[in-house]
Amino acid sequence: MAAGFKEEVCDNCLGISFALALKSGNFWRMSSQLVARGVSRTFQIAKERITVLNNVSLEVAQGKSVFLCGASGAGKTTLLYTLAGLETPESGAVEFEGQSLYALGADRLARLRNARMGFVFQSYFLLPELTALENVTIPAMIAGKSSAARAKALLERMGLASRMQHLPSELSGGEQQRVAIARALINDPAILFADEPTGNLDSHTGDAIIDVLLDVSRTDRRTLVVVTHDENLARRGDRLLRIGDGAIASGS
Repeated sequence: MAAGFKEEVCDNCLGISFALALKSGNFWRMSSQLVARGVSRTFQIAKERITVLNNVSLEVAQGKSVFLCGASGAGKTTLLYTLAGLETPESGAVEFEGQSLYALGADRLARLRNARMGFVFQSYFLLPELTALENVTIPAMIAGKSSAARAKALLERMGLASRMQHLPSELSGGEQQRVAIARALINDPAILFADEPTGNLDSHTGDAIIDVLLDVSRTDRRTLVVVTHDENLARRGDRLLRIGDGAIASGS
């Protein structure tokens, strides 16, 4: 059997299994949507090997908001990237919706991220030559989906109905981050990962962005994982995990 055909069959089987679980209601009763077991990661800096993640294990329930909080260099961003299938751990495993992420292979992992995950970053990462509306449609275009109507609806939800045709340079920082959130939602992901989404914003605007993310999580019953150094913001989620020296120092 050709390798490409086998991969397509596997993808279809996974999709059918997920649909059946969703229809029966078993999916919503799953205890954990995202699971990390014994995840470790080190980096070589000059002659010294630095431990960034040290045997980290955690579980995230579907529809919950989890904030990873810690000082710069604590390992929180590396942990988020590892949970999201962006940073391969040296040891340990990460499972998302029952699938072992790092056993999927690069192509299938990329398709899963595009279809089931959304990403928001500190620096927005909007393409400067595209309008807000065009930026929002990019992940859907990659997936081969028609997306203009949904993109418009998402920008309206973000309070940007009058800003759709503006370039990023014509938007404030808070507006750019709202565009980035709409882009993260375009493929209707099951989970959002946000890495320091308020890092480039003033406190008032940052609070408003967290309001938007929490509303998306709670209204849509969409899982949210956020990295922040601001514990006041982190306390607003369902769970706060403090990260220190590459491990979960405390949390609930």
